[in-house]
Amino acid sequence: MVVSGGAEVCDDPNYDRKTEQKAFDDSKAGVKGLVDAGVTKIPRMFIAPPNLRAASDTKKIQFSVPVIDLEGAGNNSQHHKEIIDKVRHACETGGFFQVVNHGIPSSILEEMKDEARRFFELDVEVKKQLYSRDLLKRFRYVSNFDLYAAPFANWRDTCHSIMAPDPPKPEELPTGLRDIQPEYTNHVMRFGSCLFKLLSEALGLKPSYLEEMGCADGLSVICHYYPPCPEPELTFGTSRHSDNDFLTVLLQDQIGGLQVFYQDQWVDVPPVPGALVVNLGDILQLITNDKFKSAEHRVLANREGPRISVASFFTTGSLPSSKLFGPIKELLSERNPPLYRETTVKDFVSYLYEHGLDGTTALPLFRL
Repeated sequence: MVVSGGAEVCDDPNYDRKTEQKAFDDSKAGVKGLVDAGVTKIPRMFIAPPNLRAASDTKKIQFSVPVIDLEGAGNNSQHHKEIIDKVRHACETGGFFQVVNHGIPSSILEEMKDEARRFFELDVEVKKQLYSRDLLKRFRYVSNFDLYAAPFANWRDTCHSIMAPDPPKPEELPTGLRDIQPEYTNHVMRFGSCLFKLLSEALGLKPSYLEEMGCADGLSVICHYYPPCPEPELTFGTSRHSDNDFLTVLLQDQIGGLQVFYQDQWVDVPPVPGALVVNLGDILQLITNDKFKSAEHRVLANREGPRISVASFFTTGSLPSSKLFGPIKELLSERNPPLYRETTVKDFVSYLYEHGLDGTTALPLFRL
């Protein structure tokens, strides 16, 4: 094996990456299928370049992802102002925070995680019927949406649902998710409305500003299943990336592995019972003209598992909208001119599907 251009290259002249990818894809069994088959070595297409693996160690710094208690938010009290200050500080620095007292019952959170896990653990012949790379499907099961674009594959399987503004019909969802996912989505939409109000106030705008812009109009819900990995030091559960949406709300189990990149170092985002993780997306950074920062993050592969997470992305990327988003005019001045040109969400998110999770972001392409 040799290293070329920062990427690992197999010195076996018979190795054909495309053939390996296609065989994996055609199996429709996902990463779980590999684990069920008893693999003790991960297939080569999952092996990350050595330079990325060398940067895997988390350095110990005096920083922890803030946990914000929303109890009392919205009542115009001094406590509400303190919540706004905490949200503003988190958004201007790490772009990541966790929230407790968010209003979603713990029973709903647990049921959503449980049913997501049950879906992935269905018989493979059942899941195969739902396996698809068609981005327009309201529900689809797939492993590595960017399998043919990313530099290496991630050790996870996924189901993706477009839940707003036009949700799937009940029969379009798997039986186990048919009741809980719409219910969970409704809770997340209400929670998202609360968050966008807090973010608007943190920017010095009226509470309804970001929602009136359309930031909360669309929601995609993505469930990830991270099976135990026999060689976690060679790959990742999810590669380094920032989200290409407005805002992401993440429900994670207690396995751990999520990390955020802060001050050139990787910092763990430890699971907090009952909490939801919130991170800012690239489009929010664009419209706030860099006042708020999107956060690069990743998920480590783990010998323990499966790890379950449910990520809710506030985005309208799946909609054929020509609506333009650019830096908010109320935030601009002679001393703070626009840093980005306007774009549609659809144009912005197309970068991800062209490049996959390759550690880059579309933001520089739209910078003036």
